[in-house]
Amino acid sequence: MAIGATILGCAGPKLARAERDFFARANPWGFILFARNIEDPEQLAWLTAELRDAVGRDVPIFIDQEGGRVARLGAPHWRTWLPPLEQVKLNPKRAAEAMYLRYRIIAHELRAVGIDGNCAPVVDLARPETHEILKNRCYGIDVVKVAEIAGAVATGLVDGGVLPVVKHLPGHGRATADSHLELPVVTTREKALRVSDFLAFQSVAGLPLAMTAHVVYTDIDPDNPATTSPRMIEIIRDTIGFTGLLMTDDIAMKALHGPFAARAGAARAAGCDIVLHCNGDASEMAAVVEGAGVLEGVAAARAETALTWRNPPDAIDIGALDADFEALLTQ
Repeated sequence: MAIGATILGCAGPKLARAERDFFARANPWGFILFARNIEDPEQLAWLTAELRDAVGRDVPIFIDQEGGRVARLGAPHWRTWLPPLEQVKLNPKRAAEAMYLRYRIIAHELRAVGIDGNCAPVVDLARPETHEILKNRCYGIDVVKVAEIAGAVATGLVDGGVLPVVKHLPGHGRATADSHLELPVVTTREKALRVSDFLAFQSVAGLPLAMTAHVVYTDIDPDNPATTSPRMIEIIRDTIGFTGLLMTDDIAMKALHGPFAARAGAARAAGCDIVLHCNGDASEMAAVVEGAGVLEGVAAARAETALTWRNPPDAIDIGALDADFEALLTQ
């Protein structure tokens, strides 16, 4: 059965029969979970097993577990974290080391409940004008330092058996609007973007997965956000050099307009490999599945290659990692 070019969410903490039947027919490449899907570790491990059973294969299951404000797993069952930018500022000289440990610990918690993909690192630059929805999720403004930290985050996840997803290509940091609610427009010239925002992502261009930004860059394509812009996808591939599996940000965000099948189709036509739909709404998902089509050709090859990064975690002493992490924050 052909694999759908989608990553889909589900409605709640348990799969309804209708959802299970839909997923069996749609056969998405993967799933993504949110706070609405999570009660406790036992329930979550059962849900991830249910999702894989629904499609009859070991699909990747993703989550946004950056820590700080964007954390789907939290107390009392899981660790809580400072926002990434705040943590980086505690010990700037050893920020990469601390962020490696942070995400190695996060990977340990994710794997324990059947989650093997995390939407991180965030490689967007935290500029003065960066919208508050994003700013403290970033690692800083210095391109070299952000690149170093992003690499450490990705390595921590991979070492823990979790697929990293780079976001948000080709750079969301200059946006002054929240793409969940409206379409951000960036007017910076392409030459300036190439030596700042785009440059930061070049250091992680060899990672297996990345997510697009629903942002218009007027100097390059004044009419389309990156997610549905063939020209912007060309820059992601050729200028930035990203060779992995490229997924959209959530196709249901209000930055995008039009019927859901058309949104999904436009993203695929522009060059995105996978369409992400998060809210679990059955009618929206059906339209997205129709518009996204199936994985084939180069996109299918990229998807297969991405899964080769999903290896068993290396052996760790989690208590020792916790202690090392706390020590780095207090030095």
